[in-house]
Amino acid sequence: NPVKTIIIESLDIITITVPPALPAAMTAGIVYAQRRLKQLGIFCISPQRINICGQINLVCFDKTGTLTEDGLDLWGVQRVESGRFHLSEESAHKENLVKSQFVACMATCHSLTKIEGQLSGDPLDLKMFEATGWILEEATEEETALHNRIMPTVVRPPKQLLPSQPDVSADQDMELAELSSLYEIGIVRQFPFSSALQRMSVVSRTLGQKCMDAYMKGAPEVVASLCKTETVPEDFSEVLERYTKQGFRVIAVAHRRLGSKLNWHKVQNINRDNIEANMEFLGLIIMQNKLKAETPGVLQDLRRANIRTVMVTGDNMLTAISVARDCGMIPPEDTVIIADALPPHDGQTAKITWRYADKPSRKTQLEEINISLEDEDHVEEPTTQEMYHFAMNGKSFSIIAEHFPDMLQKLVLHGTVFARMAPDQKTLLIETLQGVDYFVGMCGDGANDCGALKRAHGGISLSELEASVASPFTSRTPNISCVPNLIREGRAALITSFCVFKFMALYSIIQYISVILLYSIFSNLGDFQFLFIDIGIILLIVFTMSLNPAWKELVSRRPPSGLISGPLLFSVLTQILICLGFQTITFLWVKRQPWYEVWTPDTDVCNQSGHLNVSDLNDTEMDEHNIQNFENTSLFYVSSFQYLIVAIIFSKGKPFRQPSYKNYPFVLSAVSLYFFLLFIMFYPVEGIDHFLEIVCVPFEWRIRLFLIIVVNAAVSVLVETFILDIVLWKLAFSRDKQANYGVTPAAPTPQGATDLQADKCLSWLCPRRMMAKARYMHLAQELSVDPYWPPKPTTTTEAKPRPENSCAYEIIIPS
Repeated sequence: NPVKTIIIESLDIITITVPPALPAAMTAGIVYAQRRLKQLGIFCISPQRINICGQINLVCFDKTGTLTEDGLDLWGVQRVESGRFHLSEESAHKENLVKSQFVACMATCHSLTKIEGQLSGDPLDLKMFEATGWILEEATEEETALHNRIMPTVVRPPKQLLPSQPDVSADQDMELAELSSLYEIGIVRQFPFSSALQRMSVVSRTLGQKCMDAYMKGAPEVVASLCKTETVPEDFSEVLERYTKQGFRVIAVAHRRLGSKLNWHKVQNINRDNIEANMEFLGLIIMQNKLKAETPGVLQDLRRANIRTVMVTGDNMLTAISVARDCGMIPPEDTVIIADALPPHDGQTAKITWRYADKPSRKTQLEEINISLEDEDHVEEPTTQEMYHFAMNGKSFSIIAEHFPDMLQKLVLHGTVFARMAPDQKTLLIETLQGVDYFVGMCGDGANDCGALKRAHGGISLSELEASVASPFTSRTPNISCVPNLIREGRAALITSFCVFKFMALYSIIQYISVILLYSIFSNLGDFQFLFIDIGIILLIVFTMSLNPAWKELVSRRPPSGLISGPLLFSVLTQILICLGFQTITFLWVKRQPWYEVWTPDTDVCNQSGHLNVSDLNDTEMDEHNIQNFENTSLFYVSSFQYLIVAIIFSKGKPFRQPSYKNYPFVLSAVSLYFFLLFIMFYPVEGIDHFLEIVCVPFEWRIRLFLIIVVNAAVSVLVETFILDIVLWKLAFSRDKQANYGVTPAAPTPQGATDLQADKCLSWLCPRRMMAKARYMHLAQELSVDPYWPPKPTTTTEAKPRPENSCAYEIIIPS
């Protein structure tokens, strides 16, 4: 039935054109990348995110535990007496301080407890208590039960810290002597730390004293506000700012002697507000949060790769800015502009005041830069735009997001430090960055990072606790060195997916061309020819070409963002045309050979009688499908080599993957197939020819087929390597090399200089610069010609009702 035959053959063509193995082939690269990430100590619960990580061009980092060490070390103390600061001291572990109120506060104002004989609790409390050298003793279960749960926790210094006691006379009671030599403080009641109040306090009683004492520690500004004015030094703000600018974490302590009428029972029922008032300021505890050893190097690698880095932390802003400078996130010569936003109040609109975090002398430098920027008529010198960074706290960020939504996108374009950020504010920042078309990565280790880790394109947790549940990636290595590794593997997986897709597309088209040409003479590829191509060539190649590991370092270019891009389409279309052309030449040329005739089982153009014992073949089957003929054999040889040719030229290595010659399974597979195909082409084996339904052709025609294959390979390599890689590929990457807004450029590399010269040589191909596609590039171009950007420190930006087709704020410059 001709209709039935047409339907079956049409369906056959559809299955050839759309390869069923495509999904499995596309997944192979991701599976291999996931396995390599596991070897690097990075575990993935969302494999589809791996490819997206190859596009990341901005990474947000938490500070404590991520960029810096998780714990704090005591740097020193600065005590206050008579309303004046003493000189800073490195240690509170001194004999002359052992009975001071300052050390007593450090020893008692904490929430530590003993679990199986080991002190446990907040790391900051633990470091502070360990710095005193004191001993903590808790009541046993028997003592608590005996005394109706009123036995307090006791702290005391070791005997070697106490001043030496006078000799005891022989007639003195030894127990009384030991009692008088003891110095113990019992913690009567504890008011735990509150993040809303930013402080904690305790009520304690020293052994032998009638009155109780209250001790408090917390944020310096909060503690100072609860102390008597005369006890707070006049230079308190200057001293505090000096420490925070240096990146220290500062904690203030205070003390109050309670009245003798306040007994144990009253203390248990008293409100903490009555205790935490009229305190005496004791001084400052300065804690140091050291950078992790790997942090500066990793940030430098990211900066060299034109990947922006942003700090998102819950810590103090000045401390965060200091850490950002120390780790290289903000270069020393760059200026930091702090945005302080105030909500509407008393009928006034919301406003933003601008100030520098550095010395005022930097102002002149920035203004000069802005003047030079106005003289430029193009946006190709990113240096001028990258001399300033914005910093703000969570409160200001929320106010700006609510009342200045159009300014928020401009601020995040150069926003580098976001301090005192709550978990929902971190998530909002990630969404805002994604709203201006950044591909955002997030690296954190705490429960407050969960929302941001989940929302980011590539979130990586350094902790195996709460954050790892929300994050698609979890690193066993507790430092940020996992971030460039993840991006490198993401880029390798993305390029692998493109290579596999291109190869599978060409495989189906090459086979489609062969079948269509053979259909024109009422022939087709044989079943075992299909089997050999699909299993022996395609399956082996596609699962080994995905094994290329990632390139050893991050480069400043990014892979294409999608399959529908100029270079990729050009690559596929040109190779399709090349394969079509050479198969058509082969198909037409074989018919013009002097020995050519319609093949029959009796045909012997090789002059080798008995080469194929075709009398054993099923004549009916051969006549029905017309598989064995000279056109089929010639196209089978040429197309088989074409699969290998496109596989090799599509298996790109540098700059995103290791070279293909280091992929030993792929090299072994390709070389083995080449040798096998050359062997059966030049040295026919009866069993193989019978199996593949190949007919014998003259040796001269085999030589011509080999020349066709060599010329095909040369043309394919020429088009893919020279025309595509040198011309279109570099022009496509110009979006990354010339529009890295918000990233300070690193020193030029030899490779970068070569790329720049190539771009200049090819500038005649693209006389008009293409418009930036990403939203952040459009914003950068707009801001480059805005005379009021960046805002000066003498200006205030006020919100106003949003008029149509206009911005919703105005800049006020005081006279």
